[in-house]
Amino acid sequence: MTRSDGRRAGELRPISIERGWSTQAEGSALISFGNTKVLCTASFTPGVPRWLAGKGTGWVSAEYGMLPRSTNDRMDRESVKGKLGGRTHEISRLIGRSLRGVVDFKALGENTILLDCDVLQADGGTRTASITGAYVALVDALSWASAQGHIAKGTQVVRDSVAAISVGILDGEPLLDLNYIEDVAADTDMNVVVTGRGSFVEVQGTAEGTPFERQELDRLLDLALQGTTELAALQRQALGQ
Repeated sequence: MTRSDGRRAGELRPISIERGWSTQAEGSALISFGNTKVLCTASFTPGVPRWLAGKGTGWVSAEYGMLPRSTNDRMDRESVKGKLGGRTHEISRLIGRSLRGVVDFKALGENTILLDCDVLQADGGTRTASITGAYVALVDALSWASAQGHIAKGTQVVRDSVAAISVGILDGEPLLDLNYIEDVAADTDMNVVVTGRGSFVEVQGTAEGTPFERQELDRLLDLALQGTTELAALQRQALGQ
């Protein structure tokens, strides 16, 4: 199958990760999945939320947002509306869960890392790009904390890498890394979060039209593993590992 942008069914969009994009954040990465571009920053703060104080463990959380003209039509800022939308909450929680899945909180100590993922331009896959870029920002923030003496040098806070990708079924064909046109037309849409070792952190899948069969689910998961393996290699390359 030849797709609207000329890719093969199992091919990722062009991916780029520009590490250290922000000079002010402890860790940052500008990540592009094709025309989708997300700025991920990681802020390191000594101390933890009150409910964790004194327990000797740290915390990682995330916030997600879209700029008003990240889409074809301007959106009102949620801060102007006075409340966050359900989608924003959902994606923020997903990013946080995904990164917490690979962090050793005892090794982090009583410190907090807040990940901000701001969508500069959206063309499908903003949550998967956010997770993949946030991991790079997180690693750099931990390196900064170690250099500053907030974490003992040599401490292994991150147990594994983590990346995410979308897969779906369009006109009966399983596809990897859906852009917006494919996403809105897909019969099945799925977001898959995977560690560098190939373990699943989260699978979000919905049949928008015809329910999918077990063998189709297996094909989609295999496709997602193929994509996240490629993303993990790009993360290592960006981090110079």
